[in-house]
Amino acid sequence: MQKTNKSIAKRFKVTASGKVLRRTTGFRKFLRNKTVKQRRRARHDKPVSSGFSRQVLRAIAVGL
Repeated sequence: MQKTNKSIAKRFKVTASGKVLRRTTGFRKFLRNKTVKQRRRARHDKPVSSGFSRQVLRAIAVGL
């Protein structure tokens, strides 16, 4: 059985339907230089592309 890659498991979230979500990048610093619209949209998690989500799911061993 494959071990879970903990560093990847902490960065990604898998939804009930199987989609992989990630945080928005670039929002830990320089927030006052970004517009309110940018900051509001950054609150929501973004989906990962289908090709990369396969690698993430294998690394965190979901459903095994």
